[in-house]
Amino acid sequence: MVSSRKSKPSLKADLQATNRIALALSGGLDSVVLLDTVCKSVQASNTSKQSTEVWVFHIHHGLQKQADQWLVFCEKLAKKYHAHFDFRLLHFADKAQGNIEARARVERYEALTELCIEHGVEDLLLAHHQNDQAETILLQLLRGSGVAGLSSMPLRRSNSKEGHSISLWRPLLNQSKVELEAYAKKYKLNWIEDPSNQNTRYRRNAIRKQIIPNLEKIQPGAIANLARSADLLAQSQVLLDRLAKQDGKNILRGKTLVLTPLLALTKADKPAANNLIRYWLRLNELAMPSQERLESWWKDLVAVKQDSCLEWQHDEHCIRLWRGVLQVALPQTGRWIFKEISPRSQLLGLPSAWVSEAEQRGLIEQRERQGAEKIQIKPRGPRKTLKNLFQESGTPPWERLATLLYINDELIAVAGVGVSYPHLVSTGKRVLPQWADEP
Repeated sequence: MVSSRKSKPSLKADLQATNRIALALSGGLDSVVLLDTVCKSVQASNTSKQSTEVWVFHIHHGLQKQADQWLVFCEKLAKKYHAHFDFRLLHFADKAQGNIEARARVERYEALTELCIEHGVEDLLLAHHQNDQAETILLQLLRGSGVAGLSSMPLRRSNSKEGHSISLWRPLLNQSKVELEAYAKKYKLNWIEDPSNQNTRYRRNAIRKQIIPNLEKIQPGAIANLARSADLLAQSQVLLDRLAKQDGKNILRGKTLVLTPLLALTKADKPAANNLIRYWLRLNELAMPSQERLESWWKDLVAVKQDSCLEWQHDEHCIRLWRGVLQVALPQTGRWIFKEISPRSQLLGLPSAWVSEAEQRGLIEQRERQGAEKIQIKPRGPRKTLKNLFQESGTPPWERLATLLYINDELIAVAGVGVSYPHLVSTGKRVLPQWADEP
């Protein structure tokens, strides 16, 4: 990787253990240096028996006039390094709405994850470096973040989506901007400059252009020291997470929280309860709340009556209290798919020919629940209303707006409930309707 007197992470062993990696390439200095160092490492480690395939992913934000030129630049650069290339185009309907930096960042990670899944990549490399780490910790300080926020960016973290686990690596995290510039100059690398990086209207740019240079004058080595502080805080967060797991033994139930013991912990040790709430939010991949919001939640929870319901909006998600349990409500969006059943399987299913014919005639449709539907889902059971079935299964009210599957005008399946038993067969070619959630 980049030459430095300091110890730095090496992915050599990991590159030898995988046959396909990818990196995010914006075309700027940092990602161009990453591409050069990664390709050199891969070339050095590839043998006749073991070969690593490199993919380059570019995200076209469409926020700059030069974005099309950057896409062409990145594609040509990937070709020069004999790397595979793909890209995604993001659309921002209202560029003035909300924090465009935050929105672009979230959608960029989503797009990169989708590209990894599409191309079977499990290791994605990002070009964040030491200066990025210092900028991030200063931004989090200005926001009043706690230990979790100040821990900033880890060298490696896992990202899961649709059953796929992807490792995000930041191999340049111990390298400073000055070192990357020296490397690029030494090897005569070319890169592009994003003019928006000069606009101090954006908070990160203001910190980069105005705050950090003055900090370096006051305290030489400020960038490295800030990054070191982030690492120490990350270690502290590991201990806080361990404490949250211990405190949550009788409170955490999967990704939900049981209210009664939670309130008991709050009464005995409020900081421990706050830590547990933050840990639970991270389990559900939600942002940390402000102290004011957290206090308002506690007031609601203490005042709520037995078996009452609560609902909060947080980080574009809905948090609900129902039957004494706090949980994050997942959006009920998706579609019905038909999964083929092996002829040797003992599983029941719908006759494949019957389903195919109905599909060709346009007789398969999804409908919203109206309120009086009935279905038989057990061999010897009666037809029951969906209301009764939902009550028996303890399905929360917000999950009862299930999407129904109709074939030939008959109710065949209900998401979260089951399939109509009288329509199932045990022999011949058959399929099973399944509800597939969409992100």
